Amino acid sequence: MRRLENQVALVTGGSRGIGRAIAVELARLGADVAINYRGGKDEAEETARLIEAEGGKSFVAQADVSDKDQARGLVKQVVDHFGRLDILVNNAGITRDKTLKKLTDDDWDAVIHTNLNSVYYTVSAALPSMLQQEHGRIINISSFVGQAGNFGQSNYSASKGGIIAFTKSAAQELARNNITVNAIAPGFTLTEMLAQVPENIQEKILDKIPMRRFGKPEEIARTVAFLAADGDYITGQQINVNGGVYM
Repeated sequence: MRRLENQVALVTGGSRGIGRAIAVELARLGADVAINYRGGKDEAEETARLIEAEGGKSFVAQADVSDKDQARGLVKQVVDHFGRLDILVNNAGITRDKTLKKLTDDDWDAVIHTNLNSVYYTVSAALPSMLQQEHGRIINISSFVGQAGNFGQSNYSASKGGIIAFTKSAAQELARNNITVNAIAPGFTLTEMLAQVPENIQEKILDKIPMRRFGKPEEIARTVAFLAADGDYITGQQINVNGGVYM
């Protein structure tokens, strides 16, 4: 059943990992999907091919969403191309992990601008279209680190915690317009980011996860798809998909 037929989605950071899985899952349910990337054009085009294999239309757009003009221009490109925007998935994110003793202003700013400020930029740009439609689904990818904190990730924790707070406030404002705003907080997930962690550290991480495994991008994607297709009465929530690492 293609429950998202005739709907348009934008996934920031959609060229690989969790973003790619989200884009493909939304296409599988019938959505046309715009994929944003910053530097991985080939990977974004591969995601586009996967979307089209699911029967959806794709649109690939390069933009650095940490830049307010590029982020807002990205949303405009999508609306101009498809004529509407129904689902906005703020997935783009980076890390610059260091302890506070070593953290620089540039490390702090890069993570806050990319992970948190971009959410405000894209949401503010998407609102005119969604308000006109009286319909919208905004899904922000946070992290359990935004709830629990994590050693050496004060900048990342702040950005992801800020996403949760922004989500709750935006949800209160937009509910009357049939626009839902929710956050998903993944745990440790099998992505390139996790692959960079040394194997011995990965083993220590697994010891902290009650389910004794890492998450899969597809598991995050299915949660996004649920909120987009079936979450009509769910707003202002953070949904934990983390194997029990934070309860």
